[in-house]
Amino acid sequence: MTKFPHLKQDFAASLVVFLVALPLCVGVAVASGVPAELGLVTGIVGGIVTGLMRGSSLQVSGPAAGMTVLVFEAVREFGLPALGVIVLATGVLQIAMGALKLGRYFRAISVSVVEGMLAGIGLVLIAGQLYSLIGTKAPESGLEKIAGLPEALVDAFDSTGALASLAVGIGTIAVLVLWKRLPAKVRTVPGPLAAVGLATLAALVLDLPVATVEVHGLLGSIQPPSLDAFGELASVGLLGTIVAFTLIASAESLFSAAAVDRLHDGPRTEYDKELLAQGAGNTVCGVLGALPMTAVIVRSAANVQAGARTKASRVLHGVWLLLFAALLPNVLAYIPIPALAGILVHAGAKLVPVRSIVSLWREHRGEALILVVTAVSIVAVSMFEGVLIGLALAIVKTAWEASHIKMEIVDKGAGPVQAYLSGNATFLRLPKILDSLESLPQDRPVELDLSGLHHLDHACRTALESWAERHSDAGTEPVRLTMAA
Repeated sequence: MTKFPHLKQDFAASLVVFLVALPLCVGVAVASGVPAELGLVTGIVGGIVTGLMRGSSLQVSGPAAGMTVLVFEAVREFGLPALGVIVLATGVLQIAMGALKLGRYFRAISVSVVEGMLAGIGLVLIAGQLYSLIGTKAPESGLEKIAGLPEALVDAFDSTGALASLAVGIGTIAVLVLWKRLPAKVRTVPGPLAAVGLATLAALVLDLPVATVEVHGLLGSIQPPSLDAFGELASVGLLGTIVAFTLIASAESLFSAAAVDRLHDGPRTEYDKELLAQGAGNTVCGVLGALPMTAVIVRSAANVQAGARTKASRVLHGVWLLLFAALLPNVLAYIPIPALAGILVHAGAKLVPVRSIVSLWREHRGEALILVVTAVSIVAVSMFEGVLIGLALAIVKTAWEASHIKMEIVDKGAGPVQAYLSGNATFLRLPKILDSLESLPQDRPVELDLSGLHHLDHACRTALESWAERHSDAGTEPVRLTMAA
């Protein structure tokens, strides 16, 4: 025991994380349009491969709700065989970024963009899974999903099967919402497991006409990418998808690591090593044709709260997932699809930061705008373009704020008017600068002092010189310019 002083705590925590991860792994796989077993494969790799590596000692990795929409779109567009290629390439890129020590730079990504990205994913996820709640097929685009919901829900009331499915789904969500209010002894069973377990029991006892998970067997579901599938790498669309996978998986993992660090007093995350660990896990998942992995805050928080002390807990949770997938795969066939949809609707709602938007709007309206535009763009266009739009807005906002400039006018009533510019003079603030200068009296000499400027770009310099020439042409004394040293 001296070699493993925390084995007891880690063993207990691993069981809790396993019970939380099991329904989520299956639910994310089904919602992504791939065999349920592939979600378990990713959970196993996240536990055993990534779990053994250095980075964040208590963070748990596996298939994440935040990647569901992107995976579904990729499988629909390129086919399931191409998924392994995409995930493998994502892993290789993450390893390269970790080796080049780029992990820390993900902390420089605007929090509003990341929250907007997750909010957009959450909205599309909720809209798509509401169709699964009533046992019908969802439209392809985000806007179509949202626009078609009222009609789909109205139609559901004319079908016994749809009503039964809806009841199971709503019941699952209700258990998840109410679970935290139950006594502590009851809550030793994780909410997601309890919700799925009760829904499965209800469907069996009442013999409800609801769809259940299709079981293919663990080995039957694993499909390593063929050599032909690698030929897809010549496609620009596939390369864009790989970049989107890499950006979103890495950002979600490293932001999760920062959140997990706030939950415990143990060793802090080594971001570059965590990126290497995520890359290694995704490389293995790609070779096996499984789902991409990220660090998952729900599992990680459960791990910390269950008393985990070392990475042994997350490795053991991967072992339990492996044993379940190998010994009890047929149990999956009893799980109702609407119960898994209910879990993902609940998970999607957590991705939409309503409170953050309200507080941001009061204090930093620009950040709130970036968050909302990113989320709406993801729903209206696509994941990749939505994130790019959010990043572009964040860069423009930063550039605008960085170009802060102050102009002070001193007019003593006689003699020259003195104008002092300080700060950063860039083309973004040029209209404001010229408006102020052109409002100065044309019949008075002007002294323009630029010595307080930290930066003067070419556009501003040219515009100021042109204004000085025009002002001097009016018949007054030439404008006296004092340039920055």
